Amino acid sequence: MQVFRGIGHRALAHPGTGHALTIGNFDGVHRGHQAMLALLQNEARHRGLPSCVLTFEPHPRDFFAARAGKPEAAPRRISTLRDKLAEIERCGVDRVVVMRFDDALASLPPQAFIDGVLRSGLGVRYVLVGDDFTFGARRAGTYETLDVAGRTAGFDVARMLSYEVHGQRVSSSAVREALAAGDLAGAETLLGRPYAISGHVRHGRKLGRELGFPTLNLHFGHARPAASGIFVACVQGLGEAPLPAVASLGVRPSIEDGGRVLLEGHVFDWPATLGPEGGYGRVVHVQLLHKLHDELKYESLEALRTGIAADTQAARAWFVRSGTPDPR
Repeated sequence: MQVFRGIGHRALAHPGTGHALTIGNFDGVHRGHQAMLALLQNEARHRGLPSCVLTFEPHPRDFFAARAGKPEAAPRRISTLRDKLAEIERCGVDRVVVMRFDDALASLPPQAFIDGVLRSGLGVRYVLVGDDFTFGARRAGTYETLDVAGRTAGFDVARMLSYEVHGQRVSSSAVREALAAGDLAGAETLLGRPYAISGHVRHGRKLGRELGFPTLNLHFGHARPAASGIFVACVQGLGEAPLPAVASLGVRPSIEDGGRVLLEGHVFDWPATLGPEGGYGRVVHVQLLHKLHDELKYESLEALRTGIAADTQAARAWFVRSGTPDPR
C-alpha cells in the first residue's frame, strides 16, 4: 500500500488513471469501515482503478477543539496513525492519502474541496461515502452536494448505509464507549478483532526493572486514548508465539511524567534469547484482552511494587481461567 502525505504528488492525479475513493477519519477501522473498504475494493476492481482512502490528521474534531481552547472536547482516540494505516492495508486498499487538517482545509468551501482536492488533486472517478458524510467549511457539503457535483464533473458518487452487528450500529463512537467502560469483549465485537496498540519499543526510565517488573514502553501519540487503565494483555513481535503480559495504558499517576500517554507491558516469561535489552527498537503489537482496573496513584515506590505484583497475579489468574491466549 502506498501512503501519501497530502495531494501534491503527480502519481495521485496522473491523467487517465484516477481513483475509486472513500473519505473519512477511520478511527479504529471497525467493522463498518471494513465493510465500506470491501465495497470500495469491489468497485475499484470493476472499474480498473486503484482504490484510495482520503483521511485526515489531526482528527478534524481535535483541530476544532484545540482552536476553541477546549482540548477536552476532542474525541478520545482509538488508534494511532500507525495502527490505522496497518488496518487499512489489511483491507487491501492500494493507496492512502493523509491530509493535514488545518485552517486552510477547514475553511475550504465544499465546491473548492471538490475541485481542488477530489478532481485536481486525486482525479476521482468514483467516490463512496457514509450515510452521515459532510465536508467543507461549516460542514456545508453533504452527500447530495457531492452527487450533484459528480453528475456535472463526470464522476460517480455512492453512499453506504449504516452497518449493524446484533442490532447495534457500528461506529467509532460506539467503540470509544465500549473501551471507556472497560468492555473489551464489546469492543472486539465492533472491531472484528481484539483491541490492540502497536509501536516501537522505546527506552524509558527503567523504573520497572528496578522494581522487579521490567516493561516494554510504547508511546501512544495522543493525549486522550479511548482506553486507559490496567489490562491483561498479549504481546506479539518478540518471537514466534504471542506472550502473556499485564499492561498499563495511561499517564502513570504514580510517576512524574508530564502527562505523556504510555503503554507499558510486563511480559511474564521474557524470551531468554533476547536478553534484557533485546526488545528495544522492535515493533510490537499489544492486544488488550481484559481490564483489571483504572489507573491508581500509589504513595510510594514500595506500594507501587506491591500493586504491580497484585496486577501480575490477577492477570496470570485470568489466563488460567481463560486458557492459552489466541495468537490472532
